Amino acid sequence: MTTIGVLALQGDFIEHEAALRRLGVSTRQVRTPEELRGLDGLIIPGGESTTFCRLMQDFNLYQPLHAFVKTGVPVWGTCAGMIVLAREASDLEFPTLEAIDIAVLRNAYGRQLDSFEADIDVAPFGERPFHAVFIRAPVVERIGSGVEVLATVPEERTGRPNAVAVQQGAILATAFHPELTNDTRFHAHFLDIVRSQGKTPSPK
Repeated sequence: MTTIGVLALQGDFIEHEAALRRLGVSTRQVRTPEELRGLDGLIIPGGESTTFCRLMQDFNLYQPLHAFVKTGVPVWGTCAGMIVLAREASDLEFPTLEAIDIAVLRNAYGRQLDSFEADIDVAPFGERPFHAVFIRAPVVERIGSGVEVLATVPEERTGRPNAVAVQQGAILATAFHPELTNDTRFHAHFLDIVRSQGKTPSPK
């Protein structure tokens, strides 16, 4: 059976687990290096990126996670998780996992009161838009040549089309929170990535 880990140091990991279970997938909360073993994929949820990075250091998870993403096992980061996966993140005192070739600006849309929702077109999902929830969302400032843009926010919101869902190989990152809606298409898309990759051994 496919088993997806959800990094459970803080943030909305329970909501991700609920979405995956609706799709019939086994989940595992990850707080230790040992809990990475045997996973078919990993989700880094939304939360607070500085807190995430500090807790990864405190729980001795940074190096195991960095090694884990290098094995090719699919990983998806949402909101703060996008920041953790990015190659570069502005104003962050801790290292990221450098898993996807993007540079992000943290809290670019403002604070909690500046959160918003928007219907966005997502390339793999066809004509029906996805209702995206943005909470203190990052902005993608640079996109590497190997990164595919799956969705952007409307140009009138930022003055230019801004990528909010990106993928590079088996790494997926979204600036919003699909787990806070009843729409499981992003979780299903991540599972498609997992199944296309097959099971890759975790680092020993």
